[in-house]
Amino acid sequence: MRLKLIFLVVLAAASAGLVVGFGAKDTSATKEVKTSAKSGEQCLKIGVVSVRKIFEDCKRNVRYRQEALAERDKMEAELEKLSRQMDADKTGLKALKPGSADYLTAMKEILDKQANLQVQQEYFKRQMDFHEQAAIESLFKEVIKATAEVAKDKGLDLVLEKSEPDLPASNSNELTLTISTHKVLYSAGCNDITDAVLAKVDANSP
Repeated sequence: MRLKLIFLVVLAAASAGLVVGFGAKDTSATKEVKTSAKSGEQCLKIGVVSVRKIFEDCKRNVRYRQEALAERDKMEAELEKLSRQMDADKTGLKALKPGSADYLTAMKEILDKQANLQVQQEYFKRQMDFHEQAAIESLFKEVIKATAEVAKDKGLDLVLEKSEPDLPASNSNELTLTISTHKVLYSAGCNDITDAVLAKVDANSP
């Protein structure tokens, strides 16, 4: 499914790159996070959020799916109309004498309609792809913004993406992608802010 494939790309970016830091002055990989109670220093406050759950449950996505379905039905109806017209022309062609002027004219019209049908099919497919990509990008930006707002409100220093892997995978390539992008394997003790981010995304939706 196209949405699922695009979402896997988004999820890959989320899992590999959605690490939102707040108030950390030193981002060096060699920085040691001191958690010893004896040192008296405060532990790093970490939160987790499931981008997958937000994408699936947010009101904006529900509305987009309804609009996309209506648009797809409209496009398919137009393509079906063109197809029926072409079939009717083919039936009429059989009544003409092969090689005659009328036959050649009718045959050209059928070929033109057939070419137009193929162009319309490709155009509608690309149009849906562009609309879907724009909707996902817009939603992902809103998730990042909402995550930052919730994290600041809760005093979190770091937020990691923690969606559960989609298993079993349909093929080895998808399994490899899942393994390579699923970074958070265990998050007990971390503050799960998924519901709070989802609520804020819904609240900020137009």
